[in-house]
Amino acid sequence: MLPINGSREALFAFAQTLIDPVPEALVVCPNPFYQIYEGAALLAGASPWYVDQSPRNGYRCDWSSVPEAVWRRTQLLYVCSPGNPTGTVMGQAEWAHLFELSDRHGFCIASDECYSEIYFDESHPPLGALGAARAAGRDDFRRLVVFGSLSKRSNVPGMRSGYVAGDAALLAEFLLYRTYHGSAMSPPVQQASIAAWGDEAHVIDNRRQYRDKFDALFPILSPVMRVERPQAGFYFWAGVPDGDDTRFVRELYRQYNVLSLPGSYLARDTADGHNPGRGHVRLALVEPLEPCTEAARRIARFIAGSTALQPAA
Repeated sequence: MLPINGSREALFAFAQTLIDPVPEALVVCPNPFYQIYEGAALLAGASPWYVDQSPRNGYRCDWSSVPEAVWRRTQLLYVCSPGNPTGTVMGQAEWAHLFELSDRHGFCIASDECYSEIYFDESHPPLGALGAARAAGRDDFRRLVVFGSLSKRSNVPGMRSGYVAGDAALLAEFLLYRTYHGSAMSPPVQQASIAAWGDEAHVIDNRRQYRDKFDALFPILSPVMRVERPQAGFYFWAGVPDGDDTRFVRELYRQYNVLSLPGSYLARDTADGHNPGRGHVRLALVEPLEPCTEAARRIARFIAGSTALQPAA
């Protein structure tokens, strides 16, 4: 395990450590996705390959849809569980399938687990990659690394503190890269991180607050838009009534001063021109309960009364 200056820095730097920039190099990632995956692939000299997450498959990646020819060229696979923005959690069978593919084709798996401590049933935390590897008898964590962070767990995104764990050989290469990269954590952040990692009471209370917000907002939003409770994380991945997510976000902000993120901005168009994020918005429940509830009421009023959601002439 190594300390890192937040998962964003490490998710990017890991690709620079790993990728051999031959012309056929590919990095596979979900679609929609955290944009660092794409930027890391491109700047490492590889091309990204996107695996759609759509309502048809419960917003999960259909790994079986990836052609064998793509897997043969893949050097790195980014996964995100719990997912950003979908909130889906990968199960043991899905992990076992990826482990088998990794063994067959030799690519590495980078598991982004920044949302792993935001869940709703205290007795059933999300399955993580290292736990899935142990269950599959892969105690060496070969070709597997996991990235975690204090940002979501402790609500300190500006502190830039996290960890990477997994395959010891890969971590040794990553440590060498970071030695030259100069990514040292300052002593004050080290001490604050020790305090945050050492305290579980605030994390449990954080989860309680998120449960309260989802309980309060779901009855307000579900009658007016397609919305489901996520398995984990703090987003609603909500369907827009008329399918125009950019217009929805623009008009909601203009008329009601509520900020959201267009789903199409979180995804890339596929070869057939389809964007799996289009028609969705990401609603982040990071504010306290009262402003989140007021925002949900404004969204409901906006949808119920706005002509902006009618198809454009």
